[in-house]
Amino acid sequence: IDRKHLREQCLIEPEGPVTGLLEEFRIVKRQLLMTAAESRAGRGAPHGERILVCSSHPGEGKTFCAVNLALSMAAEKDTEVLLVDADFAKPSVLSALGLPGGRGLMDALADPDIAVEDCIIGTDIAGLFVLPAGNSTGHDTEHLASSYTAEVLARLTAQAPNRIVIFDSPPVLAASPASELAHHVGQALMVVRADQTGEAALRDAVSILSGCEDIKLLLNCTRFSPTGRRFGTYYGYKE
Repeated sequence: IDRKHLREQCLIEPEGPVTGLLEEFRIVKRQLLMTAAESRAGRGAPHGERILVCSSHPGEGKTFCAVNLALSMAAEKDTEVLLVDADFAKPSVLSALGLPGGRGLMDALADPDIAVEDCIIGTDIAGLFVLPAGNSTGHDTEHLASSYTAEVLARLTAQAPNRIVIFDSPPVLAASPASELAHHVGQALMVVRADQTGEAALRDAVSILSGCEDIKLLLNCTRFSPTGRRFGTYYGYKE
C-alpha cells in the first residue's frame, strides 16, 4: 500500500507520526474493540467482531471512516483486521488503498464454487487484510438475504479468532444491502456528517438498520469542540 497515496487522501499513515486524526480513531476504536471482546466472551450481542460502517446518504464520509478505522485497528498488537468492501454498486475501498481489483464477497455469495477465503487480499501493513466487493449481480440484496450468507461470513473468521471484520456498506437510504448486512453484524457505526446529516434522515436510517442491536454514532467533519479537544497536539502535531 502506497503510504504517499494514503497521505494524499488524509488517511492514517501506518508507522507515521502521531496526528490528530490518528488520536481520534484511537478513541473511536476502543469502544468497538471492547464490545467485540465482550461478545467473544459470550456477553452482549453475538458477532460483535463484525462492524458495519454506514451512513444515511452518500458523501458523509463512511468509506473514509471505515478505512481509517481499519488502519487504526490493524495497529493493535493482538488483533488483525479484515476490511470488506460491501458497497457492491460503487466500491471504493480498493481505490482508497491503491490496491488492484479482483473477485470478492459478492462473487463468493453468488457462486458456491468460489471460496471467499481465496478472495482476501493480504497487504504489507501488518494485521490488515482486504476483501473486495466483487462483481455486482443486480441481485445483491437477494444474495445477502439468502441462508448461504451466514456460512460465507462465518468463514471470514473461522481460522482467525482475533480478527475484526469491518464492512463498508452502501448508504442506508440510497441502497438496500445495508439493511440485510445489519442482520449479520454485532455492531453498526453510523457516520453522521456535521451540519449536513439531517435528524429525520438519521432516524430513518437507524430504523432501517434495526436488524443490528448495537448502533453507535460517529460525528464526522466537525470543526469546533466546545471542550477544546486538540488530539495530537500533545505530541507536537499541528493542524
